[in-house]
Parts: sequence; C-alpha cells; structure tokens
Amino acid sequence: MNASLIPTRQGSYLPISARMLKRGERVLEPDVYVTPYQGQPVVVKDYRRYRGTPMALPARLLVWREARILRRLRGWRHAPVLLGSAGLLLGMEFVAGSALSGEAEMLTESLFRQLRGVVARLHADGILHNDLHTSNFMLAGGTLVLLDYASALRLPRWMLRLPLLREFRRADLANALRIQKRLTGRHFGGARAELLAPPTWVSATRERWKRFYRWAKA
Repeated sequence: MNASLIPTRQGSYLPISARMLKRGERVLEPDVYVTPYQGQPVVVKDYRRYRGTPMALPARLLVWREARILRRLRGWRHAPVLLGSAGLLLGMEFVAGSALSGEAEMLTESLFRQLRGVVARLHADGILHNDLHTSNFMLAGGTLVLLDYASALRLPRWMLRLPLLREFRRADLANALRIQKRLTGRHFGGARAELLAPPTWVSATRERWKRFYRWAKA
C-alpha cells in the first residue's frame, strides 16, 4: 500500500476522507477507518501515531504478522482480501455486511456450521486466532467473514499438540461456542460443555494472577 496515495488532513496523519470505525485507545491498538484508495473503499489499520517512538517497531511487527496471515488465507471467502501493507499501515478489503447480532433471521444452523468451520479451517492450517468475538465477524451475502487477525499466530501444526498451545486451540473452539450461546441463549451439554470449561491448571493460574493483581493494587 502506497501511503502517498492516501491524502491526509493538514497537521494530521489521518486521511481527509477517513470514516473512523474504531479509534485506537489501548497500547498498540491501531486507528481503524474506511477511506477511498485507488477508486475503492478500503479498511486501513493505521499505527502511524507510533512513528518515531519506541513502539514503532512492535507496531511494524504486528502489521507484518497480520499481513503474512492474510496472504496465507488469500482466496478463502471467510477472510478479507489483503490489499497491501507498508510500514505502519495495513490495508484490506472493505466487507459490506451486517455485524453478528441476535436477530432471529440471522441465527441459522448454517451460520453456526460456518462459525465452527472457520475455526476448524484456521487450526488445520496451523493458525490460532486468539481473539474470537462477535465484533470480529461480519455476515456478507450469507457468508461469515472473520476480520481481525492482529492477535493470530501461525505455527507448525505439530506444535499445536503442545500443552500450552492446545489450550489456545481449546480457547478458540470455546469462544466459538460462547458466541453461539450468547446469540441464541442455548446451553450446551456433554463434550461441548467440557470444552467450555478451562483445564484445572488454567483456572489455577488465572486465580493466582487475580490474587497477585489484587495484592499489587492494595
């Protein structure tokens, strides 16, 4: 992506015609906006507010990593098309559709099969998403599109059998079920209920961290 083709406001790094989707507020969270680029609307993840700071290098690594995964998924209808990346900018296809919600006409078994299939396809390719929630999905023409890969990791498939990475994999699957549960109010039993429950060592680690955090704040 050629940043010079995105004209900016005077005194600002943001484009003149940008429509802000999400302003980055947390550390290493980009500004996300829609802007015209070479005659079409594109979504830009913009980390340029970190230019010239110590955070510029990790921001560039985030751009590189997400671009690498989107290149890997090129041609897959459940991921946006990567249009380019340059330094602290990442440009991708603008997906026109509807956000996931609890509207009855949206909640079909086909939708949830797609949701489970998206996670299975990523894992089959050695990709852990690590950030599955409803705001990262769009429904476009009946196709479920997963938008955000900033937290994703791609690893050799054999590594996914390691205990820690098995937990990341379980968490992706559990989050997919939680999305379905949140949208439908449905409760799961059997193997799916077990999947939603984290292993004992994970629960124990979280509890220790909470105790430490409360102690540190006291």
